[in-house]
Amino acid sequence: MTYWNPTMKLLLFYAHSFSYETAAKSLAAVPDVLKKEEISDAVVVFFHVEAEDVEKKNKVVQKFAKNVKWLCGKFSTKNVVLHSFNHLSGSKADPDFSQKVLVEVKERLERTNFLVMLTPFGYFNEFKIHVAGDSLAKVFKEF
Repeated sequence: MTYWNPTMKLLLFYAHSFSYETAAKSLAAVPDVLKKEEISDAVVVFFHVEAEDVEKKNKVVQKFAKNVKWLCGKFSTKNVVLHSFNHLSGSKADPDFSQKVLVEVKERLERTNFLVMLTPFGYFNEFKIHVAGDSLAKVFKEF
């Protein structure tokens, strides 16, 4: 018997507004960043790349982007926030691999005219999110 073992995790929100500010490094090797940004009318994606995603990177990137585009379409927006959130599973990919997935998804979205905001990778951030009340404004996906 074959079991489906989903790995990549996405927690997607449609937000009337989202803002963040860097708070502290979570990875010592990343450059120092002090940053504060905000955006309106956006799909905000908290994503978690798992160790098992390494062997199926192309499929993961494709499905990641497809799910983001799908939710953006439901709310007629081209604004996206991508935030690495390693709290959706116990399995964690290497930070370098996770960052590569992030960059590839960003580039894929930008090629189709999405405006993509990245929260600084390797940082804990303070954030405010005003999520819409629609049932589709809060979606969890794993694949």
